[in-house]
Amino acid sequence: MEPNEFAKRRLRLLRKMVKNSVAVLPSLPTLLRNDIELPYRQHSDLYYLSQFSEPESVAVLTKLDGKKPFLLFNRERDPEMEIWNGRRAGQDGACSRFGADDAFPIAALDSMLPELFAHCEKIYYAMGAHPHFDSRMLGWIDQLRKKSRAGVHSPLEIVRLDHIVHEMRLLKSKPEIKAMREAAQISAQAHRHAMAVCKPGLTEYQIEAELTKVMHFHGCRRTAYPSIVAGGANACILHYIDNDAVLQDGDLLLIDGGGEFDMYAADITRTFPVNGRFGKYQKLIYELVLAAQQAAIEAVKPGNRWNDPHDRAVEVLTEGMLELGILKGKLKTLLEDQAYKPYYMHRTGHWLGMDVHDVGDYKNGETWRKLEPGMVLTVEPGLYLPAGSKGLAKKWWNIGIRIEDDVLVTKNGYEILSKDAPKSVEAIEHFMGSSRA
Repeated sequence: MEPNEFAKRRLRLLRKMVKNSVAVLPSLPTLLRNDIELPYRQHSDLYYLSQFSEPESVAVLTKLDGKKPFLLFNRERDPEMEIWNGRRAGQDGACSRFGADDAFPIAALDSMLPELFAHCEKIYYAMGAHPHFDSRMLGWIDQLRKKSRAGVHSPLEIVRLDHIVHEMRLLKSKPEIKAMREAAQISAQAHRHAMAVCKPGLTEYQIEAELTKVMHFHGCRRTAYPSIVAGGANACILHYIDNDAVLQDGDLLLIDGGGEFDMYAADITRTFPVNGRFGKYQKLIYELVLAAQQAAIEAVKPGNRWNDPHDRAVEVLTEGMLELGILKGKLKTLLEDQAYKPYYMHRTGHWLGMDVHDVGDYKNGETWRKLEPGMVLTVEPGLYLPAGSKGLAKKWWNIGIRIEDDVLVTKNGYEILSKDAPKSVEAIEHFMGSSRA
């Protein structure tokens, strides 16, 4: 993304801040294994406002008379360390490449932040979200309080910065939507490739490797979350990530995987037959879940509530299970009693953005919030029918199906960002059959 996109975000935040205030956004710490740094991923809030991706950094936005609005504290250039761990932006790069009005060595924090705090009435900071940094913040404020008899001013209030930034992040700009569309298209291509190479006898981790290969090759340098590659009964485990079983002829394979492109996530789930052809009972359950998903997606439009897609999915799934004999009773009573929950125990979606379970409130007070253009959410109903479930006929055992797409709320309805991954029974069987010809 262009640096101007990040400058606009900072300006929006500064306009939300009161006069005589400071906002502080620290980076995430690095993680080590055997003295080797694991691949680093910047904190989403810090990156959202700065585009700065290095560890040991702190972005500070100031709304103080005579103070520059965007300060960046980061690591100094160090030729010896850069030989080992890669190039650093340094203070010059922080200004020239990332738009900082001024930049200082990270070691200057202890002296400079208390000085800034002494001129402000409010500090915007996500207390509790950065345990490694909270004690430093409180220590600097305590320093000022102890100097009150000398006329030194200390801030009156710490305001939750994360709530403000997360509401900003919930509504995506055009450049963000472009990045998310790219992440979804690459991830859909990876799912197609997984379908094309899948066959009995391969392992789940081999399919995972094929999925990841395509994502990485086309620019998703990270997966947005650990991929779920679950064959047969494993698909009935919602967060299955062992991915080590052998794929069996006649089983279904559930893949929940998405890549991260330019710090934005995709999240796609497809379920398909290992041998390329759905069995009779697999097809019945699959088409029910697909109908539920289609009904839920149709409920994604401006003015509808967050919960509307979930309610539609639940209605379709419950009615369908009643028709198939999985549930028994009257539809109204089954819905009231949430009789679907043994087989559908999760929500129908979540916000999607820089994080796969992205930020933003789902309710305003006690009311589900209204959907607005620029929001992106997943729509992912499923049914999970593990063997031995009480009252469940054996013909349904170990069928686990989830279908998930990334959906953008538009001015007039929705756009399915992940539409390139085959989804209907006919499309999946045709694609898998033609890929193997």
